Amino acid sequence: MKIESELTSRLDKWLYFLKHLEDFQAMPSIFKDDVFEQAFEKAELARMGQSDLEKYEMNLKVYRDNKAVYDYAIETAINKAKNNEKIEIARKLIRRNLTNEEIAEDTGLSITEIEVLRGN
Repeated sequence: MKIESELTSRLDKWLYFLKHLEDFQAMPSIFKDDVFEQAFEKAELARMGQSDLEKYEMNLKVYRDNKAVYDYAIETAINKAKNNEKIEIARKLIRRNLTNEEIAEDTGLSITEIEVLRGN
């Protein structure tokens, strides 16, 4: 059987990984690859007891929920900033006496939104 330093092919690494998986306390540096890291994480999950697995899944759900809220907040903030930028550009174009149609074409705002900005 080969030792870690003799593993050259992907097959060699997989065979070594599978044979010694139970002995690993941490992921050996030779397996610093996304596929092996995912396999190691799955093996750690499979090793957990039912209550630990339930706690892990609950924490994972909380993490995913929080990430979704965070991502939504960032997306909303970006969209609001883009809309505010369009409004500022429209105000400048209004001061230059461009028509509502020209402003709508340049900013992407609707005619109604431009009319509101004009105070009509």
